[in-house]
Amino acid sequence: MKVLTYHRRVDAPITPELLYEGKAKQVFTTDDPDVVLVRFKDDATAFNAQKRGTVVDKGVVNNAVSAMLYAELEARGMATHFLQHVSERDQLVRRVSIVPVEVIVRNRAAGTFAKRYGVEEGIDLAPTVVEWCYKSDALGDPPMNDATAVALGIATPEQLEALFDLATLVNEYLLARFALAGLEVIDFKLEFGVDAAGELRLADEISPDTCRLWDIESGERMDKDRFRRDLGGVEEAYHEVLRRLRETAGRPVEVAGADAGADEGALHDA
Repeated sequence: MKVLTYHRRVDAPITPELLYEGKAKQVFTTDDPDVVLVRFKDDATAFNAQKRGTVVDKGVVNNAVSAMLYAELEARGMATHFLQHVSERDQLVRRVSIVPVEVIVRNRAAGTFAKRYGVEEGIDLAPTVVEWCYKSDALGDPPMNDATAVALGIATPEQLEALFDLATLVNEYLLARFALAGLEVIDFKLEFGVDAAGELRLADEISPDTCRLWDIESGERMDKDRFRRDLGGVEEAYHEVLRRLRETAGRPVEVAGADAGADEGALHDA
């Protein structure tokens, strides 16, 4: 498959148009108005882009990890934007309108959560904390509650309920899936979008950029915190996450509290 040249007919090549460029990805048109090409970059940012750098092959790893996990979630009944992994840095996805609510799922206290509440990093959170942030780079993605989201017209009560349920299901799967790879999911962020048919779909990515992942045995950080905190070994950690996921691909994933069939039904119903 050609990644950067699409055709309506043999003699009419189309040059993809750059629709959007963010901190970690570029989005291009294709010859299908409902499909876009996403290119993962090596640019690294932290603290609302106040810290910038480059991590060699970060885009390659994040593309591969996200494609693998989205395909697995799709196989279990989760509606995602993912369609196809087409090259080292590129994937095809359904075009969606992003719901401007960043969903943050926290299994343990870490990062800004630990700082905000003055608690030690690593303590268990029971129940799991699901937080909303208003997706706005200009405002620094401020946290908000349900009432704020509804009052400002950012999301409807029904959308927030669906986001909570879907985020919980994704969390249950990721906890089990990464555990197979010897990694614990500390926290992560998700984004969702609405496709042309009005269906809510998991969008953006799931990768070491968007998840805190700690080695189960050593507690070593295997994620973007290595860049945020100048811990070194960022490239090695990202590649190790991908290696472990590939090694464990295809193994049965036992989701806590649900067998495979029940889990698939729940994902579909949500």
